[in-house]
Amino acid sequence: MRIAHFSDLHLLDLAGVGTRRFLNKRITGWANIRLKRGSVHRSDYVRAIAREIRQREIDHVCITGDLTNLALEPEYALAKRVLEEDLGLDPKDVTVVPGNHDLYTRGALRSGRFGKYFAAYLVSDLPELSVDLGIGRFPVVKLRGPAAIIGLSSAVPRPPLVAAGELGRAQLGALAKILAHPEVATRTPVIALHHPAHNPESRVKALLEGLHDSAALLEQLGALAHALVLHGHLHRRLQKIHDTTAGRVHALGATSASLFHHDDAKMAGFNVYELGEGTTSVEAHVYEPEHDRFRSDSVPKYV
Repeated sequence: MRIAHFSDLHLLDLAGVGTRRFLNKRITGWANIRLKRGSVHRSDYVRAIAREIRQREIDHVCITGDLTNLALEPEYALAKRVLEEDLGLDPKDVTVVPGNHDLYTRGALRSGRFGKYFAAYLVSDLPELSVDLGIGRFPVVKLRGPAAIIGLSSAVPRPPLVAAGELGRAQLGALAKILAHPEVATRTPVIALHHPAHNPESRVKALLEGLHDSAALLEQLGALAHALVLHGHLHRRLQKIHDTTAGRVHALGATSASLFHHDDAKMAGFNVYELGEGTTSVEAHVYEPEHDRFRSDSVPKYV
């Protein structure tokens, strides 16, 4: 089974957005866009990646959050168009989870914006085991061949300058039941979420940017014979082996799909994973905008 993985689209669209919508955390996001982010994140890269994946022999696509920049309706509409028109795959073959930018404000959570725009992609094969998080029911499970693809939401609204995530006890409890389900236990679990399970070494950075219940997630997954964790958030492609008291977990990160960067580990692109019997091959596809093509590369190991 071949799985394509891209993340952190950061699609920006401010059309028709009034100034009052920025009288909250968005004012810091807007300043970041003006000073830095707007010059390095390019939506045409995202469209190129989506079209490239569409042309390849891919069985499933995982998009691990931050589809939008400021969680505004025009950005959600743009992200939905990219999925429908450029990627163009049946929603049952695409797993989408939210990132911290998709719940940038409490208003974005209260409106249930993520669940409304991406409802077609959030249909679970085990809906009775999911829990309502306000933006949709998670975990979202898609049983596909040898894989059980499980989408988690680590996105929660935070104060300005804080981008940390959390799964919460209810979602972790639901995940435990899902992993024990017979239809999942006979497959390779592929966990898709925005925040990586390895937190920064600095306690302050972990509080500001990390996944607050990462240890609980890894303990659940370490007990499995095989498990993959797909994430974004760091804007770099990487792979890391987590050693837990229960076992080992293989984590794979995708860079930002819209990012222009001189470092190949950060330049826009997507990853492809091929699942075999107890093995996984990993390949990166780095975008070369000057030639409008993709170059194959390895995914660096992260120690």
